[in-house]
Amino acid sequence: MIVLVDYNLTGYVVLLRGTLAADGWLDLLSIQFVLLEEAGLAMDSSDRLIWQFAQANQMLLLTANRNAKGEDSLEQTIQRMGTPTSLPVITIGSLDRLIEREYREQCAARLAEIALYIENYSGVGRLFIP
Repeated sequence: MIVLVDYNLTGYVVLLRGTLAADGWLDLLSIQFVLLEEAGLAMDSSDRLIWQFAQANQMLLLTANRNAKGEDSLEQTIQRMGTPTSLPVITIGSLDRLIEREYREQCAARLAEIALYIENYSGVGRLFIP
């Protein structure tokens, strides 16, 4: 599973990846994190462009701050363009709490569960974790 990491999680993804590894999830699952810039997307790309890119490339989008403001907002894009086969957007409920080990472990476990059972989450739009 490839996870496209939104710009606001760039520094945090190292912690999340480390937690997944420490908890043994990376021994069970192949999860690769790709930053927007590594995917060739600009940091100021619209929510719609990022969502479309993730869907076209069968990536989960991991974010913490995409909103419903404007026609190109993530929420509007999911509502207008989402289908029953669309991959979900994973949204971290509290970005500031990712520095807390217990919260990060909960987020990592939930992300692993979603990746493991991805077929159960097609078409749901957005999932908040933990």
